[in-house]
Amino acid sequence: MNTSDFLYELPESLIAQTPIEPRDHSRMLVYDRATGQVQHKHFYDLPKYLRPGDALVLNDTKVIPARLIGQRENGGACELLLLRQQGPKLWETLAKPGKRLKQGAKVSFGDGQLSATIEQITKDGGRIVSFECEGTLEAALDQLGQMPLPPYIHEKLSDPSRYQTVYAREPGSAAAPTAGLHFTPALMEQIEQMGVQIIPVLLHVGLGTFRPVKAEQLEDHVMHSEYYSVPESSAEQINQVHARGGRIIAIGTTSVRTLESAANDQGQVQPKSGDTSIFIKPGYHFKAVDALITNFHLPGSTLLMLISAMIGREQALSVYEQAVREEYRFFSFGDAMLIL
Repeated sequence: MNTSDFLYELPESLIAQTPIEPRDHSRMLVYDRATGQVQHKHFYDLPKYLRPGDALVLNDTKVIPARLIGQRENGGACELLLLRQQGPKLWETLAKPGKRLKQGAKVSFGDGQLSATIEQITKDGGRIVSFECEGTLEAALDQLGQMPLPPYIHEKLSDPSRYQTVYAREPGSAAAPTAGLHFTPALMEQIEQMGVQIIPVLLHVGLGTFRPVKAEQLEDHVMHSEYYSVPESSAEQINQVHARGGRIIAIGTTSVRTLESAANDQGQVQPKSGDTSIFIKPGYHFKAVDALITNFHLPGSTLLMLISAMIGREQALSVYEQAVREEYRFFSFGDAMLIL
């Protein structure tokens, strides 16, 4: 298949710039795979589509303030975006201006409170950077770093916590698992009281998931790897839900990629940790995931291809085109879609 097969027209006015309040008052498009029926609801209607014995699987990664604005040795401005931890104070990063930040270059942040050395240039053009500071790097990032909002969001975020899920726990992501931004503690409590389990897994989101597919054919696209982990207790709970006939409903494409990376051919989820570069595209057979809560994704993105694998390419594009006509809000701070 060609990348161009996954394009659709999206007016820029529909790209959400600010999060809606309260979180669960975003709109929600509900798509029934069995009938092809589309319903237009709100996220607080989610419990109506859940059954006792189901399970919601969430990604409890936490976004770090990964964007650092600093100065090069000659005084010129520079920026580092932390992507993936390689050691206690060693990170893979994106660097700007890349041509100026060669191996051995040094940069500083916060009047020298934090300094960095470019140790290596990766094959993808990234930079492996070692940091120096008093105390922990986490504390330095909390003081000097900024939340790394996607480039299509132009409004300044007044409350950085709105780019975190309410259940974020494990720091390490360069971007939020945005399908989870719609949940509130009250909604999660309501769901649990219904007899629906909420089960955590982990995938630290890198920018590779969101990078545009440059290859003309899907088979030529190489996914960047991301760290994931499925605890033994979570794997056991998920398998028990399936054994009892319950549905596994993934919150976000990151949870889908985690579960499908950890599932065997029989559909049982294994306790696993490691790197995954799984690319879910049309023709893929889902082993562990029965339903999905997601946001709307960029044209031509691997995330839209994942949706197409679940409901079919033509159906996915038809649903997205309907969402455009109904003026849903798109991308990170946008509205939700529930696929059953």
